[in-house]
Formats: sequence, structure tokens, C-alpha cells
Amino acid sequence: MFRKMISLFVVLALLALPVAIAEAAPIRVGALKGPTGMGMAQMMAEKADAYEFTLAAAPDEIVPLLVKGELDIAAVPANLGSVLYNNTQGAVKALAVNTLGVLYVLERGDTVHSVADLKGRTLVTSGKGATPEYALNYILRGNGIDPEADLTIEFKSEHAECLAAMLQDESVVAMLPQPFATVAQTKAEDARIALDLNAEWDALQANAEAPSGLVTGIVVARAAFIEENPEAVAQFMADYAESVKYAQDDVEGAAQLIGRFDIFEAGPAQKALPFCNIVCITGDEMKAKLGGYLAALMEQDPTAVGGALPGEDFYY
Repeated sequence: MFRKMISLFVVLALLALPVAIAEAAPIRVGALKGPTGMGMAQMMAEKADAYEFTLAAAPDEIVPLLVKGELDIAAVPANLGSVLYNNTQGAVKALAVNTLGVLYVLERGDTVHSVADLKGRTLVTSGKGATPEYALNYILRGNGIDPEADLTIEFKSEHAECLAAMLQDESVVAMLPQPFATVAQTKAEDARIALDLNAEWDALQANAEAPSGLVTGIVVARAAFIEENPEAVAQFMADYAESVKYAQDDVEGAAQLIGRFDIFEAGPAQKALPFCNIVCITGDEMKAKLGGYLAALMEQDPTAVGGALPGEDFYY
């Protein structure tokens, strides 16, 4: 009887102990330095327990980790999401558009006020055979300008070379992405933003039923991760939307976090943020903007999107 009582007390004592609940592992998120990663700065600061961030300077540092399953979610260039979808037979899905157009045409002077004003000019830019060239060509042709005949486009290997060319010759205009366009204005006091390619793209799409957009970056996730963790993905989407809103509403605070996490220097980031078009666009609007953008790239160079447009299952 005594032994039975001891056993009962032991059982009751064990039941009274706090039960250890296994915590979910942090979601592994990859982000790029620059605009496509800027919208995640608040998450990095306030949600460090829920997310494990990997920052990289170039997409080729992020992509292998995502493909191997070492990352769950990643911010990547928009066309690269389509390439990944095609190369993995649909193993990657787009969660959101996170950055619209960040390309700007700068000049030293006050002569370029429309795309038509680029006729006869020399324009320097980087991104030969990549999305900056395709976006520029789309906008030029949409405005009746032949990229090969109506102006001279000189491609440089680095943004610094574009700036140097503009500084050496006042008649040269340069196309630069943010935040480098803002940095260029600190190097040349008379440099001004003449054209916003994001706005120019939107103008061409003004009468479309489902307007596409000039899309720089998107957030993608492994399809298997989405299927296995629907609630975690939904929470990520809510947290990310909140983080993007913070970057939009508190430019100074966001810039400090961007500098703190080495996404970009805080000073230039604060000046550039209003021009970086950081967003969190999901659902049908994401599909319209991103799908139309990928179609524009496909028309110029199918390899830019992985050989084919992604299927309906690409869009979360």
C-alpha cells in the first residue's frame, strides 16, 4: 500500500511539472544587399527569434542555398524567380513582389523631360544582356524609339563607370539603379533625375486591363516548404508586409536598420529609400504586374525567364 502511494505521488509530481513544448525552428530567409533586402530590415531587428537571415551581395550566393533546401524563403531578382521555377520543375513559388522599378535616367543639366528627349543622345548604363537592358528597350520601343538607331547606348561593367562617363561629358546621360542613382547625385551636384523608368513603364500600361509593372525583385519560397508550413508562411507574409510598411513610413528609422545590418550604408539609404519603390504586392495584383513584366522579357530574350513563362502554380 505504501509503495502504491509513493508511485501515485511520483505520477502526480510529474504531471505538475511544466511541459516543455518544442519551439518551431526559425524560418531561414535569404536577402540581397540593396533595395530587394531593404524591406526586411525591421524583421531582422524585431523578429530575430522567428527568422534566420542570410545576407548576400549577389543572387548566385543565395540561389544554391534555396535549391538545396538550406533556405526556405528568399528575395531574388524578379526574372530569376522564373528561371528557378523552370529549372526546378515548379519547386519554387512567388510569394510577393517586393521591389518595383529602381532604374533612373540622370543628366547634368535640364534637357531630358521625356523619353523622346533621349533621341540622339549618348546613354551609359550597365546590365548588358540583363534586365536593365530589357527594361530600357521596352520603354524606348513603347515610345517609338529604336534602341539601335535613335540613340547611342554604351554599356559599362560597373555603375561607377557610368558616373565617370557622365562626369567627363555633360552631354552624356546615365541610367542607374537606386540607391546608386542617389549616390551619383552626391558626386555631381548638377546631376538630376530626369526620368523614372518605373513611371514610364506605368504610363505605357495605363490603359491595360491588368497593368503589368517594372518589377525589380520578388520574394520566393520553396513549394515544399509552403505546403508543409502553411501557417508559418502566412505569418511570414504578415510580418513582411509590416516590415515593408515600416520602411515606407519611417525612412530615417529604416535607414538606420539598413545600415546596422549592412544591407546598405545608412546615409545614402535614407536619401534613396523614397525612390526604391519597396512594396509588398501579393495575389492577383502580383500576378498581373509580375506576369506582364516576365512576358515583356520573354519577348526580347526567352533565356531571361528560363526559356518559358512560369505556369499558374508559380503564383502563391
